[in-house]
Order: sequence, then structure tokens, then C-alpha cells
Amino acid sequence: MRLTEEEQSLLSARVAGLETRTGAQAVAAVIGKSDSYPEAPWKAFALGAALAALYSAARSLIVYDWEAGESALRHAVVILGSGAVLALLAVLLEPVARLFTDRRRRDLEVTQYAKALFFDRALDRTRGRIGILLLVSLFERKVAILADDGFEARIDRDDWQRLTDRMTLLLSGGNVAGALHAGLEGLEALLLERGYRADESAADELANAVLQLKGER
Repeated sequence: MRLTEEEQSLLSARVAGLETRTGAQAVAAVIGKSDSYPEAPWKAFALGAALAALYSAARSLIVYDWEAGESALRHAVVILGSGAVLALLAVLLEPVARLFTDRRRRDLEVTQYAKALFFDRALDRTRGRIGILLLVSLFERKVAILADDGFEARIDRDDWQRLTDRMTLLLSGGNVAGALHAGLEGLEALLLERGYRADESAADELANAVLQLKGER
């Protein structure tokens, strides 16, 4: 779900327009995955093996075919093979991997990734402390918005949450570009409503191009 060149161009222009009108310094980012979640395939393997073992045991009790040697080996292959197949699916298919990652952990990883990116891209060093990051993490299907101290006096947590919810709704339907566009549009409207205006002497301190990163710190 990477952005096309056209989407990238339109969103970059949207960032530039927002900064020109409000004076804020905004960065939009699309991240493939905020963490590698190495536990997912192991959890998948454990579940697959456990279900296969349960099935084998139940079948053996019903048809009474549990015998030493060849039968035991067959059961072991079925159990280990089932676990391996489910683990492989967790590696290859994101929807399967999500089933084996805790939602709270996903939320935490996105937040931590956003914080690291915020400082890495110098959003904490803008004049007037008005840097803001709008991040979309694709694997987790989560939006993170981080704003510097210059917004605290006029914008509160509920304002940011409404903007996050607006973006998340579009992201849940797979509309990545739409989520970012809605976020930038809503952010500009919010800043203008609260009295943020660009200073004629203000410089464009950060690049406007949308970041597209693989992620996985």
C-alpha cells in the first residue's frame, strides 16, 4: 500500500500549503511496520502444533490407532508440520501475523516509533516549537500524531484525538493517501481556527515530501 508518485506529489503540496498558511512545520510519514514482532511466528507455531496434537490425540482415542513406531512418527510429523505451516503464514501474511500480536503492544510500538522519528527528523527543534508529525503505520493500522510544545496553549488532547480518529477511519478501509490528506486538511482547519498564522519571515524548516519508510526499528 505504498503511495503512488501522484499521491506523493499531491500530499507534499498539501504539506507545503499547510505550512504556508499556518506557520506550522509538518511531516507526514507512512511506515510499513513499527516493529518486527518476532513473537508472532512462535505463537503461531505453538497454536498450530497444539491444535494438531489435540486432533491427533482425539482421533487416536476414537479409532484406537495409536501405535508405536510408524504411527507415532506420523503423528509427530503432523503436529510439527501444522505448527510450521501456521508459523510460515504468520511470516508471509500480515493479517495472520496481526492475530498473534497483542493490540496494546502494537499501539505501544507505533507510539515509540513515532517518538523516535519525531526527534530523528528534528521536529523538536523548529522555531517556535511548532513541529508536528502525522504518522501512519500500515501493519498496525494505527495513526500517531505528535505535536511539539508550541501547540499546547491552544490545542488539547481531545482535539488531537478527533483528528487521529478521522484518519484512522480512512486507514481502516485501506485508504492510506486519503487518511493522510484528511489529517492534513483537518490539521490546517484546526490550526487556523485556533489562530495560527504564518509569519512573513518564517522559513520552511523541514522537507515537505511524505516519508515512506520500511520501519522495524
